[in-house]
Formats: sequence, structure tokens, C-alpha cells
Amino acid sequence: MKSLGAQTVVIVGAGPRGTSVMERLLAQYVNKRSAHELHIHLVDPFPPGAGHVWRTGQSRLYLMNTQSFFPTLIPDQGVSALPLAGSSFNEWRAAQREQPADMLTAEDKAELAALAATGFPSRALYGRYLSWSFERLVAQLPHNVTLTVHATEAKRVARDHENGGFDVALLDGEKLHAHQVVLAVGHVESKLNPAQRALRDDARANGLTYLPPAVPNDVNWAQLPAGATVLVRGMGLNFFDVLGQLTEGRGGTFEPTGQPAGEALRYVASGQEPVIVGASRRGTPYRAKAELQSYYPHSVTLRFLGEDAVAAIKAMGATAGFDHDIWPLLHRDTLWAYYTTLARTRPETVSAQLLPELDALLHAGLDGGDPGWALRLKDLLVQHVHVDHILDLRGLARPLTKHPLRPGTNHRFSSHAQMDAAVLAYLSADAAGSARGEDDPVKMAIGALNAGRAIIKSLVADKGITQVSWLGELRGWFEGFVEGLASGPPAVRMEQLAALVRAGVVHFAGPDPVFRIEHGLFSVNSPWVADHPWEASYLVEALAPANQIVNSDSLLLTNLLADGLARPRVMLPSDGEPVVTSGLDVSAPPYRPLDGTGVPVDGLYVLGLQLSSVQWGTAIAAEASAKYRSGYRTVLDADAIAADILA
Repeated sequence: MKSLGAQTVVIVGAGPRGTSVMERLLAQYVNKRSAHELHIHLVDPFPPGAGHVWRTGQSRLYLMNTQSFFPTLIPDQGVSALPLAGSSFNEWRAAQREQPADMLTAEDKAELAALAATGFPSRALYGRYLSWSFERLVAQLPHNVTLTVHATEAKRVARDHENGGFDVALLDGEKLHAHQVVLAVGHVESKLNPAQRALRDDARANGLTYLPPAVPNDVNWAQLPAGATVLVRGMGLNFFDVLGQLTEGRGGTFEPTGQPAGEALRYVASGQEPVIVGASRRGTPYRAKAELQSYYPHSVTLRFLGEDAVAAIKAMGATAGFDHDIWPLLHRDTLWAYYTTLARTRPETVSAQLLPELDALLHAGLDGGDPGWALRLKDLLVQHVHVDHILDLRGLARPLTKHPLRPGTNHRFSSHAQMDAAVLAYLSADAAGSARGEDDPVKMAIGALNAGRAIIKSLVADKGITQVSWLGELRGWFEGFVEGLASGPPAVRMEQLAALVRAGVVHFAGPDPVFRIEHGLFSVNSPWVADHPWEASYLVEALAPANQIVNSDSLLLTNLLADGLARPRVMLPSDGEPVVTSGLDVSAPPYRPLDGTGVPVDGLYVLGLQLSSVQWGTAIAAEASAKYRSGYRTVLDADAIAADILA
């Protein structure tokens, strides 16, 4: 079927991952000097390349979370065949500044003129790059290869028992026969969880407006009126998207103050803004990214949790536990990054003996010879570091209830005004730290955590961590901890938020907020704030739709599960009760879904978010010139799928 006649491949999802599979198919087809006919069908209601999330017409206020030098659709290492066309985003950015393509709009050109390699592009501009990459690939279609784009959704993939392969039913009524099918569906709609459904239903009964989790560009922000109080649950990346649409998106402007970082902007209101109340478990937004010339700080080296450490664990035939085997190593790297930066930039805060003694202590117990090193760490730091500069890592993630540099110190707030003042101080300090870049000890500690995360991603993908540890440790505490520190917005967002607080546009509910509907209104209060609850007729869930296979609102995924062509992955935690995880149960790469009996479905492949139960951190783009293997995992997976299809 593969080698004699024509071969038909259907790729469901034409965003970055679906386009990446197409690129790998074309490159390998040419590399193999194949002569058979290859027919590729892309199925997606949104334009190919950009897909849903990266649509080119969306607001320029929606920014990427990585700098220009980071993302790429086109592989630059690790794959089996050289690309036929295309470049990294940064190479494209530089080329388009010199010789703009006809497809660029005036807005694209204006953004490109001001965008540096270290700047954060808009999602619309990244979508333009993806569209350009797709067009370049189409222009390089090899002889005997055809490409058909179907601007609709796939609703069912079923085995064709009579002819072999699969039948793919589309929403527009067409049916495609395929020898192989690739599922690269990306973000899909999700059903609300029970608490969200209860809020939505009660909101309807009380005439309130409830905006559920959504891709921000899909939301009609005009339904939130000027002057009204709007509660926003969640202060991760989507929070800043909400803020942008309700402030700058309504005519407000930010002006430079001439003051240092942390106080660098003032907000000039348009009068069309609502009163925004942010709420999250931490009580604060994610920390902003440091201003760096590279994705990982040049001054940070992983001396303990490196690729060699992971290789040593696997060489022993062992499966790691995160808390027992991985975190002690990454904790050491993080401490070393913090205190070496502190000693370099603030030598008056530490003694000359700190680094030699800390180095010896961190190496103690690596082979189990000194399990008490962590207990002795506190005494060493008290002896050699000024009390105001001793780091408590867990405190970084709970800055309002646990002081990161004064362990054991708790905060309580007597009023909303005191709460706002505390968050404003946090925002200003964090923005100032971002501006210091490699010279900020806290940001370098976070840089070590981010680099360690790249190592851990490879370990997880290589099945090097136990199910108990995955559920209770990696995803149980570390995932939320590291995301709040290392997955934050560009530093300018922290400056803008501080300006909005000073202008009285944004307030904060406090840590551990409790939401309910009382007296016909949404209300939120925090046990840490001794003041009346905030009340409003409007509540926004500043979250993306949950990536949960069993709660997906996708007709395609629902039918795959119902038809027995796929199943969710089930894991066993420490208490022995099975847990249905977020992603599909799949084979080893190239990832194929396991059917209802646990057998891999030949010819059916999965790429992207639905691999969240075998990969960790599946949403981020491929990294250009990646330092760590996990940085180009997406293109490796696409390459493996293409190789299997063309074998």
C-alpha cells in the first residue's frame, strides 16, 4: 500500500504542528527520491500555517511569550532530512525588514521595523511567519505530490475494514479515504468543570455575565462595559491578554515616566475601562521574564541536573522519582545560581567563605553519603549571608503569604488598599529585577529552574519518571510552582500592570480567593484580607480551555474515544486508585493512539497537546538552535511520524 501506488495522508489540524508534519513529509519524500504519488490533505477551518491560535487578523496587543530569537517551524538540527524551504522566525524577521514579502500588511511592516531579536512579537506577526512558511512549502511541492486544503473540521476517523486505511468524515459532508491520518488538532473546546458549570448556571439565573475559559481572541470583550467592576479569575498569561483588551484596547495609553524600572510607565485612561479585580491562588501574577539575550541565562550552568545526570539514572535501569532523584539536583543548581549571582553583584551581602563552603555542601550527599546536607544548608546561610538576602524558593511562589527572603514571615492585610499596595510593591520589584537581567539573583535562580525544566521534559518523554511521581510530585506541586516563576509575561507587562494599579484601574482580591454568587452578584473574598468581598455582575475566567481528553468538546476526539480508536491514559498514584489523566494513551514514538484493547492503531498518529500524558510542556513552540533536546522535541516527533508514513 505504501510503496506501489498512490498514497494519501490526511493531517487533521493545519496549525504549526500539522504544518510541521507536512514539512517533514515533503523533506523526507525528496530525500528518499520517492516516485510514488503522495496526496496530502490538510483539514482545518482556520487558514493553514497560522491555524486557530496564531490568526493573522487578531489584535497586536496579544503578545507571544517568547522572544523573536526563540521559535521556529523549520528544523535546524536532529532530523533525518534537510528542509526544502523556510527559516526560523528570527531569520524571517530580519529578512522581511530588508525585503518585505507581498503578504505583509502595513501593521506587519510597522511592527517589524520596531521588533528586535530580543523583543516579543505579537501573535498576529508570528501567524504571518507561519503563513509565509506554509506558502513557501507549497511553492516547493515535489513532483508527484499534491496538497488539498479543506476549510472545515473532521468529525470522525474510522477504520476502513474493506479497503484498509481510514475514512475521515468532514463536517461539510465530504469523506476522505486515507492510508494514514495524523491528529494535530491543538487547542480544542472543553466542557466546563463542575464548579464552572455551577457558576455559569447561577449566573444565567441571576442575569449575570460569565465568560468561560477561552482563547482570548475568540472573546467579545465589548460585553464588559466601561466603569463596571469585572472580576478576573486567574493571573497567568491570559490575565495580561484580558488587561490589554480592556485598557489599551479601549484607547488608554502608557507613557514613559523617566523613572527607574518598576516605575517606568504611567497609564493615561480613556474613560472606557472597567474596574478590574484580579484573583488567583497566589494573589499575584506570574513573575515576568528577565531581559536576556538568550532564552537561558548565559551565566547559569546546570552542574547537577544536566543531561549526564539523566543519562546516569537511565543507565542504572531505574525510573526516577521527582522528589527523591530530580528535585535535589535541580534545587542545588538553583541555589548555586542565586548565590553566585548574589556574590558577584552584591558582595557586601555575603562573606568570602560562602561560595567555597556552599559548593562543598551542595556536592555532599550526591551519592547518598550525606543525606543531611539540606539541614546544614540553613546554618551555613545564616552564618554567611545577610538575613535579607537568604533565599526561600517556595516563598518566591507565595510572595504575599510567605516572604521569599525571610522564611517563616507571613502577611495579613487589613484592607483592599493594603492588598493593592503589597501587590504593587511586588510588581515594581519584579519589573526592576527583570531589568537587571543576568545581574539579578532571583531571576538567575528562576533561570536555573527554567533550564532544569528542559532537562526534565526529556526525562518525562523518555519514560524516565514513575507514574506516582508524575501525578503527586511533578504535576502535584512542581508544575504550578515553576510555571508561576518561569512562564511569565514579558517585563513590559509587569511595568504596565504596575501603572494600571497606580491609576486605580486594577485591584486585587488576595490569595486563595473564594468565588460565589451572593445577593444576585458574583463575589470574591480572600481569607488573607480583612475587608468586604468584591462584588460584580461580570466574571472572566482568564484561562485557556482545559486540555483534558475526557472533557473535550471536540466531536472528533469524542468519537475517537466512543469508537474505541483511542483511550485516555490511566495512571496509578500512591493510593492505588486509578487516575484518568489529561492526554491520550499512546505508543512509543512515533506516537500512535492505543485502541480500547491497548493495541497501537497502525497508521494513526498523534502530535501536540493530546500527548500531555507522556510529554510535559507540550504547548511551547520548537526552539531555534535549541540548547537542550526537549527544545526541538516537536520537530523530532513530526520527523518520526513522517518517516513511519513513508517507510
